[in-house]
Amino acid sequence: MSEWDSDEAEWGAPSSRGRDGGGDGSVRDKGGAPDEGSKEWRLIEKTMLSMQAEQRRSRRWGIFFKSIGFLYLISLLFLFQSPFSGNVPSPGAGGAHTALVDVQGVIASDQDASADNLVTAMERAFGNEDSKAVILRINSPGGSPVQADYVYQSINRLQDEYPDKKLYAVVSDIGASGAYYIAAAADRIFANPSSLVGSIGVRGGGFGFTGAMEKLGVERRLYTAGENKAFLDPFLPEDEQQVDFWESVLAQTHDQFIERVRDGRGDRLKEDKAELFSGLIWTGERARELGLIDGFGSAGQVAREVVGEENIVDYSFEPSPLQRLMRQLGTSVGEGVFNTLLESSPRLR
Repeated sequence: MSEWDSDEAEWGAPSSRGRDGGGDGSVRDKGGAPDEGSKEWRLIEKTMLSMQAEQRRSRRWGIFFKSIGFLYLISLLFLFQSPFSGNVPSPGAGGAHTALVDVQGVIASDQDASADNLVTAMERAFGNEDSKAVILRINSPGGSPVQADYVYQSINRLQDEYPDKKLYAVVSDIGASGAYYIAAAADRIFANPSSLVGSIGVRGGGFGFTGAMEKLGVERRLYTAGENKAFLDPFLPEDEQQVDFWESVLAQTHDQFIERVRDGRGDRLKEDKAELFSGLIWTGERARELGLIDGFGSAGQVAREVVGEENIVDYSFEPSPLQRLMRQLGTSVGEGVFNTLLESSPRLR
């Protein structure tokens, strides 16, 4: 073979290295890009498809979470709506009716039967020109003397403001102590013969842990400024002077209770007054004999037979859905324990 021929054989013959430049079996064009169908091309294609699918998933999750956020905001608007909205007709819209306000449970500032809730409901009930009378439907063992007196005074104010509109108290299962304090302001009181009525008295109690601390070897360390700042401390022995003072506070509160009942019931009260104000509780039958109530009847019967308007519209306070949910989840358990430990505050029970 000539020298020319050998050079042509060496330089002119096609070379696989000149096509792919990689030596790994893949095929590239002269510009270095992989050919379709090669391993590298398939890898790039798979990567691009995976990125596209990931973007679709991200968009779908974004839409999902935005929808959840929107529904959450709508739910908040629903949960925090006014507890007095939606259940009371505007004047002229609902027609003539008897207004109903419930007094349910313990009367306290942090309960449904707080003075704020009860007074607001009664003001709306009295203020509606279509309400012919107002019924307080009571099922309560009592509670705070302060809250009860707020309601009592508000009833007197509303009666003066609306002299032609009567207020009737109807006791269902129990109307005792602070609940009867409120009922005494009504024009007339009704109950069931088996209802529990009365308990015109005041109580204040607590616990003493001094004996338990001695057995456990626990030492009480309390630093105060003011000789009575540790007043009735449950971890210290009782001080007779402090006990006497506390009993005088309870007696003053009891006197106020008695005065409110006498103002409300007047000469309808009968029998021995000492027994009447002793803190005892009576059945509805006995309460009528004592003049604590005027007759028997339910809220429906009073609306129909006394007011003469059986169409009843409920103006009562209703806890928000959020409050009901929290109660169902049991968040009020700690609050109940706390209130039990603070029973030394005066209670109309």
